[in-house]
Amino acid sequence: MALVSIRDDERAAEATGVNVARTKRIVYVLSAAICAGAGALLILANLEVQPDSTFFGAVLGLMIFMVLVGGIGTFEGPIVGAIIFFALQQWLSSYGVWYLIILGAVAVIVTLWLPKGIWGAVDPTNRRSLVPLRHRVVLNHDGAAPLARKGEVP
Repeated sequence: MALVSIRDDERAAEATGVNVARTKRIVYVLSAAICAGAGALLILANLEVQPDSTFFGAVLGLMIFMVLVGGIGTFEGPIVGAIIFFALQQWLSSYGVWYLIILGAVAVIVTLWLPKGIWGAVDPTNRRSLVPLRHRVVLNHDGAAPLARKGEVP
């Protein structure tokens, strides 16, 4: 909840008692450790290590493809995009490098006709979630937020 409150409004999160600087530092260190671990696994998978064989711009393009096709702004979107990417890669592997052109065409088509991605089209109200990271306020019939029930803290 601290991360969600920092994402929404840092000043309000700090006013409610969240240590914003400490929380951000923890997130940065964890993300750096995960990236370092992924890089180490990538280096271990290659028999030779050269900058041009390990780090290349096509990986960035493929990540952007996964996010655009799956859905921007959701947790599930990039996962759906990765599944679609690997399925297309297996299906189009016999076409050689033409599969990159087809992937680009798919990205353009999805971006034009489904701006929120495939997950945004499947779940336009964002009610389904693999990891519930959102706080939802359920309104009463009259449109007002519900009052606290007996025994609950408002």
